[in-house]
Amino acid sequence: MIDFKNASYAKLKPVPAGNWEPAVSPMFVNGEQIIEAFQGIRDGVIFTNKRIISVNVQGVTGKKKDFTSLPYSKIQAFSVETAGVFDLDSELELWFSGLGSVKFEFVSNANVSAICQTIGSFVL
Repeated sequence: MIDFKNASYAKLKPVPAGNWEPAVSPMFVNGEQIIEAFQGIRDGVIFTNKRIISVNVQGVTGKKKDFTSLPYSKIQAFSVETAGVFDLDSELELWFSGLGSVKFEFVSNANVSAICQTIGSFVL
């Protein structure tokens, strides 16, 4: 489960959806599909057309995984900070009703604008 008091995922880079599909597809509802997928060192964040799934890989072997489902319907607000000249990372912060906030930090080549469009289309 995401620790909403210290919820920060750093240095997420875009990866092919197939990297995470075997792990998350058993949880999908009818018609759900991956829009974009990102990975840190071991953890991942998957944006589907229904929700955001955060995957926390645990243990030495990485066989144990924690999946947190964050439905778009619970997002109250979101904020984006794009990459700059000296600060090459982009940040996305989401506020969830009754839960708190989560911050995702992306590498400079991540298309944060597309992520915002995706979230906006489901939230607004």
